[in-house]
Amino acid sequence: MAGLATSFGSGAMTNSIDDIADQAEAFFVIGTNTTQQHPVIGMRIRQAVRQRGAVLIVADPRRIDLTDFATLHLRHKSGTDIALVNGLMHIILANGWEDKEFIAARTEGFEDFKALIETYTPERAAEITGVPVEQLQQAAEILAVNKPAAVLWAMGITQHTTGTHNVMSLANLQMLLGNMGVPGGGTNPLRGQNNVQGACDLGGLPNVYPGYQKVTLPENREKFAKAWGVATGDGLSDQVGLTATEMMPAAADGELKVLYILGENPIMSEPDTNHIRHCLETCDFILLQEIFPSETSPYADILLPGASFAEKDGTFTNTERRIQMGRKAIKSPGEAKPDWWITAELAKHVLAGGGRQIAEATYSGWDYENPAQVMDEIAALTPIYAGVSHKRLENGETFQWPVKDKNHPGTPILHVGQFSRGLGKFHAIDHVPPAELPDDEYPMLLGTGRVLFHWHGGEMTRRSKGLLEIYPHALIEVNEDDAAKLDLGENKRVRVSSRRGSIEAEALVTDRVPPGMVYANFHFPEASANELTIAALDPIAKIPEYKVCAVKVEAA
Repeated sequence: MAGLATSFGSGAMTNSIDDIADQAEAFFVIGTNTTQQHPVIGMRIRQAVRQRGAVLIVADPRRIDLTDFATLHLRHKSGTDIALVNGLMHIILANGWEDKEFIAARTEGFEDFKALIETYTPERAAEITGVPVEQLQQAAEILAVNKPAAVLWAMGITQHTTGTHNVMSLANLQMLLGNMGVPGGGTNPLRGQNNVQGACDLGGLPNVYPGYQKVTLPENREKFAKAWGVATGDGLSDQVGLTATEMMPAAADGELKVLYILGENPIMSEPDTNHIRHCLETCDFILLQEIFPSETSPYADILLPGASFAEKDGTFTNTERRIQMGRKAIKSPGEAKPDWWITAELAKHVLAGGGRQIAEATYSGWDYENPAQVMDEIAALTPIYAGVSHKRLENGETFQWPVKDKNHPGTPILHVGQFSRGLGKFHAIDHVPPAELPDDEYPMLLGTGRVLFHWHGGEMTRRSKGLLEIYPHALIEVNEDDAAKLDLGENKRVRVSSRRGSIEAEALVTDRVPPGMVYANFHFPEASANELTIAALDPIAKIPEYKVCAVKVEAA
């Protein structure tokens, strides 16, 4: 985790789902609507509470379904996660509940961290977060008494301008309690999309090669240049690339000329949709690879038909670092091809057209015959995948990385005995408010997320008749008190506006959201929450602050 300064990036579960579900004595669930977004894990948490008496704390501004099973619901204000966690750690330290042996043997930076935490008295934490002091005291005691405790979070923690520091704070908490490297403990981010863990593992980030090997280190560049047959003197760049959220404004400014978009729908998924439209309209050339036409398709110069998951062989790496085999079940329609094949063919044409010179004698280029060969190359260059092969997976083996060699069984729990960096590093993290808070002009707070029945921009789920019958259009959650003040009338339609745009939809009047807050999703193009969201970025991870912005709400 980022807070532990490991080599494994900023998002990988340290423990297995089975391990957490079966052995955690307590769960601290924050920034994840688990039963809606990770239903199987949500079910396992409920079972642990009901069947073996595990204690559950949920921290969420909304009253999500999981709160019905919780001993305690900490309903903190959006964007105050660091203050909340710091307040809990203050109480733990004040009562001497920290794991002194673990801290002394396995961590560094504790004194500076402790000095900062001492300023977050329960009263100060309560003032910032809105959580009563009594609940803070109760939560800290639960975590101290019931060990091991597992911390789980999702995009409700990361999608903030302080997202990286939010994660670091949770890592601080688990080191303080000695819950790292043990069954039933750990820091466990629930990944937001299918195979996003695998995409990050295999180089889908702008600052690393596969396996989180930094592009800024000369030895890594030399290793990959040699393996890929890059001509002497040509070299591989030592410059960190752009994230998706940096690419869009770069296209609008003319600094980026071409976008190659694979299986992504920026019109629906990026913040501040009006600006994204401008960025795509301005970009010189857009190549879109998709399985269905999407809201981004009209902006594309060329459309390439990709194969769906059921139409190709290959691996997925899930939220618990488990590498799993996916097998082709049906033939692709029309001219659709697997993504790896399309990308390889594009690369060949680029090289033939005068791109980077390749030493053909040392490298066969892009002439892969199947995805198993791609995995063999990954294993040869990526230490955490060194023992992974399609043959092992086809033989029924299952493992979580790191898989260090062809006989290695995988690593169910990270950081056992020692952190990958040696000592785990405590960080002194201060609370910083969100980029945009309510004011007189926009007096309410908007939170965003998904619902159980739809997925992201809805390209697939809105094509499902059954799902549309259950959830046919956008709904905006409005608290009962706010609904009464708005006098919504019989149709209960609301208009929600921010400094970036406006949407109209049916209001779902509920106590799930507190007064002063509304909650919207981004599944429907006619009323997408991302028309409203702000493109303020975490300065480290460059993730947008989807979860907090200021809006005004009116009867439509």
